[in-house]
Amino acid sequence: MEGGFTHPSPSVHMGEKMKLAHKTAIITGSGSGIGKTTALLFADEGARVIVADIDTESGNDTVERIMNKGGDAAFVRTDVSKAEDVKNMVRFAVSAYSRIDILVNIAGIFTTGTALDTSEQEWDRILGVNLLGVFLCTKYCVQEMVKTGGGSVVNIASEAGLVAIRNQVAYNVSKSGVVAFTKSSAVDFADKNIRVNCVCPGRVFTPLVEKVIKSSEDPEAALKELSEDRPLKRMGKPEEIAAGILFLASDDAKYAIGTVLSIDGGYTA
Repeated sequence: MEGGFTHPSPSVHMGEKMKLAHKTAIITGSGSGIGKTTALLFADEGARVIVADIDTESGNDTVERIMNKGGDAAFVRTDVSKAEDVKNMVRFAVSAYSRIDILVNIAGIFTTGTALDTSEQEWDRILGVNLLGVFLCTKYCVQEMVKTGGGSVVNIASEAGLVAIRNQVAYNVSKSGVVAFTKSSAVDFADKNIRVNCVCPGRVFTPLVEKVIKSSEDPEAALKELSEDRPLKRMGKPEEIAAGILFLASDDAKYAIGTVLSIDGGYTA
């Protein structure tokens, strides 16, 4: 249900062995790809999941999958580049579950182009979602975390935030900004018992990437090209990235702040 509570049933994943038992997590961009996989994993680990995405259909699909497994989730449509949407997302989470323990900033968009052929509008669009969105979600979620004694923020940057990749300047800059924002926020909020960390995924074999490969003139060659630029000679899997996000979000990483975790098949090495 768009913008409303989805009437979750009580979670069956509340045992003490669950890494996120009794915790409420907001995951942006969780309608598809890495975000959807992360939301499903978090629910399996006992979290009550707020699925935040701009796509209502895919967001509700994530919620349905969680609830069909006995988990606890609700969807709220959110454009992370708009402050009012983010504020509404936070109000919705607090109304539904009374608290916010974890924020995972996954929502992001991609574009190609150098500084010469990237328009000002496209520059603003990319940084608006990828960087401003992380700022806004962190700003308003951390305010709630402070009230309840702490929390964990995991930002999703990219290998492109660590090394320059040709012909995608706006994306590179946005993801570099996420890395810097993570480190700054980590030292700013450490004394409030709020840990801020970052995952830098490499190229991941998501449904979107699979679609691009299948639509190319030579899918086999396209798959090879997208895989062999890294030591492991393959793309990552969404669940491999989600596992790293879970680690940083959970109490397993109690001593980690400002961590930049590369999961990229060795590309940045």
